[in-house]
Amino acid sequence: MAISDERQRIMPMYKDRQTGQVLEYKEAVLLTNPENPFLKGEYFFSTHYAGKSLGIKFRGGEPWKKVFGPVFIYLNSVQPDEDPLTLWTDAKEQMFIETESWPYDFPLSEDYHFAGQRGSVTGRLLVRDRYFNKEIMAANSAYVGLAPPGDAGSWQRENMGYQFWTQADVEGYFSIRGVRAGNYSLYAWVPGFIGDYKYNIYVSVTPGSRIRLGNLVYNPPRSGPTLWEIGIPDRTAAEFYVPDPNPTLMNKLYIDRTDKFRQYGLWDRYSEVYPDEDLSYTVGVSNYQTDWFFAHVNRNTGNKTYIPSTWQILFDLENIDESENYTLQLALASANEAELQVRINDGEAADPHFTTGVIGNDNAIARHGIHGLYWLFSVDVPGSILHNGNNTIYLKQSRGKIPWKGLMYDYIRLEGPSESN
Repeated sequence: MAISDERQRIMPMYKDRQTGQVLEYKEAVLLTNPENPFLKGEYFFSTHYAGKSLGIKFRGGEPWKKVFGPVFIYLNSVQPDEDPLTLWTDAKEQMFIETESWPYDFPLSEDYHFAGQRGSVTGRLLVRDRYFNKEIMAANSAYVGLAPPGDAGSWQRENMGYQFWTQADVEGYFSIRGVRAGNYSLYAWVPGFIGDYKYNIYVSVTPGSRIRLGNLVYNPPRSGPTLWEIGIPDRTAAEFYVPDPNPTLMNKLYIDRTDKFRQYGLWDRYSEVYPDEDLSYTVGVSNYQTDWFFAHVNRNTGNKTYIPSTWQILFDLENIDESENYTLQLALASANEAELQVRINDGEAADPHFTTGVIGNDNAIARHGIHGLYWLFSVDVPGSILHNGNNTIYLKQSRGKIPWKGLMYDYIRLEGPSESN
């Protein structure tokens, strides 16, 4: 099976699953006696990533229809003595042909719109963040899309209407083509910056229309200058430390790869990497690539017992202004039935300074992903609770019991008080 240039391998037979050892969930099976000896000791799994948040729900007999497809199936073949990888190369070439041919002109359904019945939207997205750069910046490689009207970021959970997306170039220019007629909101997010952009005017696409929006400016959430930061704001946890898997559960396809988070059972590796105490990260000393575990999961204490874990961020501050507010920006790349509690300089406080409440139904931890739905929390921190000198932020994921209740961080930043222009 080949699903990308990098992800190609010989797959097990169905009966290999039947004779294997079922792991933590029924889809994951350790191959104990496969027909192909090369696969022995590996595991086979399915990939249910989305979770309940994206399930379509109907209420009160509401009408709904949506066009899926047409679905293209391409069959090719090679001689037995030829390299089977040429099948993949040939299929990719056909994929490019089909991509350029869309939208097709042959479907007979009146609900499928031909090219002449669709429109396009173009523009340029810029970013203004004076604490990052005094000059306005191009939204390099921004993801820009049209989706049903809603709040900023609502496109993540919208699943009943149509969405059309593209990626801007290095100068922030974007072009969305083949858009069905209708009313949309224009949304975007920009790698390197937190938060979500939404254009404040509805975009009404009519058949054959070419809408030019001109320059649009995104002002990402920001209260003051950066005092310190952990990670990269890219909506994934890929930059953090991903451990090697348990050798008995290793998938050879993902050895020494940037996507080794796809290995099974990494949630239990946390308790092995930190056997005695939970993760502690010192700003200015620690390195998030090696010292920040990619998923904030529960601690395995044995006998399938899992308890909450509390991580610490240690940092120094000088010249605290007790009359001003500081801001902790918490961007999460995924959450699954998790509650993140924040305590500041008192890890034993009965009540947290801030809590997300129970959030998320992603399957990213259990299904070997590196992100799910994005969450952003801007937490006010009064200067009066900070210290000149040593400070500690305690991050507790308070929901235990099972290994997959947890979250992934995208990016954390502490900002100082706002500065006058």
